[in-house]
Amino acid sequence: MKALQYRRIGAPPEVVTVPDPEPGPGQVLLKVTAAGVCHSDIAVMSWPAEGFPYELPLTLGHEGAGTVEALGAGVSGLNEGDAVVVYGPWGCGTCAKCAEGKENYCLRAAELGIFPPGLGTPGAMAEYLLVDDARHLVPIDGLDPVATVPLTDAGLTPYHAVKRALPRLVPGSTAVVIGTGGLGHVAVQLLRAMSAARVIALDVSEEKLALARTVGAHETVLSDAQAVGKVRELTGGTGAQAVFDFVGAEPTVRTAGAVAAVEGEISIVGIGGGSLPVGFGALPFEVSVNAPYWGSRGELIEVIALARTGAVAVHTETYSLDEAPLAYERLHAGQVNGRAVVVPHG
Repeated sequence: MKALQYRRIGAPPEVVTVPDPEPGPGQVLLKVTAAGVCHSDIAVMSWPAEGFPYELPLTLGHEGAGTVEALGAGVSGLNEGDAVVVYGPWGCGTCAKCAEGKENYCLRAAELGIFPPGLGTPGAMAEYLLVDDARHLVPIDGLDPVATVPLTDAGLTPYHAVKRALPRLVPGSTAVVIGTGGLGHVAVQLLRAMSAARVIALDVSEEKLALARTVGAHETVLSDAQAVGKVRELTGGTGAQAVFDFVGAEPTVRTAGAVAAVEGEISIVGIGGGSLPVGFGALPFEVSVNAPYWGSRGELIEVIALARTGAVAVHTETYSLDEAPLAYERLHAGQVNGRAVVVPHG
């Protein structure tokens, strides 16, 4: 089968031919219908050789959708042809966090060498994907896999962050979304669907701000040196009760800290390498700062349920598997408006 692999440190990903996978006991083989392109993959391909955490070559793609092609021995509850998406942050299945459905916070994954597909385990940027356990599959009966596959990360990750902030997002509150690309434009929709907050979106790109307005942002602000003042002005000087930074770079985390209200919450979701000092006087009183990772299996089911009602819709552009390297080039250059999706079988 064809697969998109990261094969050498510092080199661009390549479309290659690899052996077809076969499901062993307890495993499920999917015929991939859609695979999402993510900034996390670019971060992986930017790491230096020293300390690189995965074995190469690595088939990319941690957002996957497909139809069940074959079942390994002992698998029940699924049938060939079922349409599903893959819950990405695999865990041990037995620790305290996994028992809560929070495999994204598995306590033993590192110890046991368990990696998500595309982030250590062969991923979905291929014609077929081997899933190690049926519990990682969520049905999407009737939903378009191209529109749905980004929900497994670009939907689930902001959903998890927004859900934990909901007690603060009462009528009259404000939520700020920094970075309105793949995850951020979904966060705007989630905030509109799940809260009464006024949503202010920040980005360096006028095109992405236009997308934010289209999907429901009440206000948009160019993320420049005047952004903090504008947000403070829009909030009557009080700041935002919840701030979601989907960039996570040093300038954006500083902006997040500067626009937060007293008793506000800041979620640094992006992996841009920035950090925010926390201490007396560094931030407004009782501001909490968190760095969430993905979301739970139950939350993925909830996100898909929202999409089924039409409350959330991911803006996508599609590429063939042969065009997948181009998709990563465009994403790295900031030219993808929304989410890029690879369709391996056309």
